[in-house]
Amino acid sequence: MPAITTNDLKTGITLELDNGLFQVVEFQHVKPGKGGAFVRTKLRNVRTGNVFDRTFNAGVKVEQAIINRDDMQFLYRDGDDYVFMNTQSYEQMHVPSATLGEVTDYLVEGMTAQIGFHNGEIIGAEIPASVELTVADTEPGLQGDRVSGARKPATLETGKIVQVPLFVEIGDRVKVDTRSGDYITRV
Repeated sequence: MPAITTNDLKTGITLELDNGLFQVVEFQHVKPGKGGAFVRTKLRNVRTGNVFDRTFNAGVKVEQAIINRDDMQFLYRDGDDYVFMNTQSYEQMHVPSATLGEVTDYLVEGMTAQIGFHNGEIIGAEIPASVELTVADTEPGLQGDRVSGARKPATLETGKIVQVPLFVEIGDRVKVDTRSGDYITRV
């Protein structure tokens, strides 16, 4: 494992600490008037998804985990597992939904995702920052109900519920931000 110092931390780097794998969500270098500098971080446990704060002294060495990422195409759902196919070798693998976390809210058959591996074990998946999905169910917008910025719930084809403007109807394609789950625009 390559050792890096806490001064080299960046958002998205995965660290191997004594109690597991953690991805840096946020970091801030702090140089107080008195005392030594330190790095305040927000870390996400790769396996459980829990986020917590941790402070490191500046210049301390930490182990950076080597994460291999492969482009894989989502084929179908098999019970609680999601079946992906490696786009290079055509090898198929079953990935438990717990490993994928919130990514499952946006997966549509045929979509390509980057699956992360650490020591041969699947640790997660990354999808684009925004995806286009079809609205499966929503209430009709009432005539004359045109309050600026008014929203209504809509169920997408994956089962995810997002707040959309009143003019969106069943069958419309919408672009959704996968990081926040917010509606972006109608496509």
